[in-house]
Amino acid sequence: MFGRALGPRIRSDIIDAYIMRAVACVDPAQPKQWQFLQLLRSRDPLRNTWQPVMGHIETGEHAVATMVREVHEEVGLDLLAAASSAQLGAYALEQVHPFYIAAIDCIVLSARFAIEVSPHWQPRLNAEHSEHRWVPQHQTSAMFTWPGQHASIAEACALLSGADDQQASRTWLRLSPDQLAAACKAGT
Repeated sequence: MFGRALGPRIRSDIIDAYIMRAVACVDPAQPKQWQFLQLLRSRDPLRNTWQPVMGHIETGEHAVATMVREVHEEVGLDLLAAASSAQLGAYALEQVHPFYIAAIDCIVLSARFAIEVSPHWQPRLNAEHSEHRWVPQHQTSAMFTWPGQHASIAEACALLSGADDQQASRTWLRLSPDQLAAACKAGT
């Protein structure tokens, strides 16, 4: 019994960032619709799978700082500049969706973020990805692989729907330019 803990390890050093943009609705009475960015991974693990922006938290790094760094590295989005010019909104999603990886006997808790970009913004991919695509909201359940991804997308859509019942959540979960900058500074 000594030397090995009972059960799988638990890790919380991963972030997922769901980059989304609003789609113009023909009928303004309809709720806002979204498209979600997916990236085709060109490296292991997950080679040849479509994923959101994902990354590992470095030693001493704040999860928000990791998200800022990863979206800049993977898709060329400078959140600090864009947030301060009111070109987007960044949100910490409330729910953490644990998943188990049998190959390493590990339960992973992944911090999740939603980032709203302008309808015309396009990513600049790094070498980790070979392609990108925008997935319409109504196709996300077929195009995203994992149940935690489906739950994060549903949470992001509800949060950013504009509904009055989400106003308090939007206020608390929105990451202001000052919060983004402070998180990045804290890890340096």
